[in-house]
Amino acid sequence: MPLHSAAKSAAILLVASLLTFAAVVPSPAADSIPRGTVLPVLLNSTLSSAKNRPGQIVTARIMQDVPLPDGRTIRAGSTVIGHITGVTPMSNGSAARLSLRFDTLKAWHRRIAITTNLRAVASLMEVDQAQIPLTGPDRGTSEEAWTTTQIGGDAVYRGGGPVVGEFGDVGKPVNGGVLARLSANPERGCRGAVDANDAPQALWVFSLGDLQMRHL
Repeated sequence: MPLHSAAKSAAILLVASLLTFAAVVPSPAADSIPRGTVLPVLLNSTLSSAKNRPGQIVTARIMQDVPLPDGRTIRAGSTVIGHITGVTPMSNGSAARLSLRFDTLKAWHRRIAITTNLRAVASLMEVDQAQIPLTGPDRGTSEEAWTTTQIGGDAVYRGGGPVVGEFGDVGKPVNGGVLARLSANPERGCRGAVDANDAPQALWVFSLGDLQMRHL
């Protein structure tokens, strides 16, 4: 999954949340992860095309419980491990480029092989804004009752309400994030469920219907 800096940036400095679209490596193991499972993760460190080198380990943590169709749950705080596969610093006006790959999930006291594709990326500022109510936090109002806006535009009505997108309800709020089914949006380059995995996905602070996606 390559990540690019702006053309005028001296280096990539990424402190970002990554919503990864995970597909498990074919395996008969009982602890494998179904293809099409979304893993919302936050990088544990910054990345820079000026400082990082190919082969360096990169880790990120799962930010919301991820329910699986068989009843298992990948708990928030679980770790995703990968490595940097390529670094190209900015040169002669060309944009810097840094590529990385996540290939291991640490969950249930085990290491599980996965392959992932980048689904979306956002800055920490965007992540923070998605967790602040539209009208500002009211004194005496529980966070569980706030109304917030996901990265991509969906409105989250906590306290028993739905997650609402451009064309109506798309999911529901849960502890630590939201659950919603993936829907295709060809105009924005967004594909739907993979391999008929139509289970509700843990999207944390993202909304998939209105967000410009990257499939790499």
